[in-house]
Amino acid sequence: MDCRYCHTNVEVSPVANIPPTQTCMNCHTLILPNSENLAPVRDSWESGEPIEWIKVHMLPDYAYFNHSAHVTAGVGCESCHGNIAEMEKVEQVEPLSMGWCLDCHRNPEPHLRPLDQITTMGYQPPEDQIAFAQQFIQEQNINPPTDCSACHR
Repeated sequence: MDCRYCHTNVEVSPVANIPPTQTCMNCHTLILPNSENLAPVRDSWESGEPIEWIKVHMLPDYAYFNHSAHVTAGVGCESCHGNIAEMEKVEQVEPLSMGWCLDCHRNPEPHLRPLDQITTMGYQPPEDQIAFAQQFIQEQNINPPTDCSACHR
């Protein structure tokens, strides 16, 4: 399932929006409608109260992160979030630390994908990944910032 089905604004917004209950129920009225794990979704649907989602991917309040800037620059969701499709329960798999982010900003080539592959889970880069990425960087004018003010605003 494409990440953008639930996170509809991720390509145009700094934040990956949290979906409303209606989005969940578009599928779950037919798929596992009686699952105990979906009780909070059904309760929200019946009561009209929004689901109180638990944030999984944590960044400090003093760090600024723009989802759309990364997605439109060719960084796949899986690079930061892991292969969500294979997770029984979504968990943070990368440290999301300053050093980890800077490693990618200084060497983005391994993380870049064709834009039509951004949400593909289990993506396999081509054998010529570095050549692809270098050409992509040049064509898209990608220049990840490494100065403090890029993330600390």
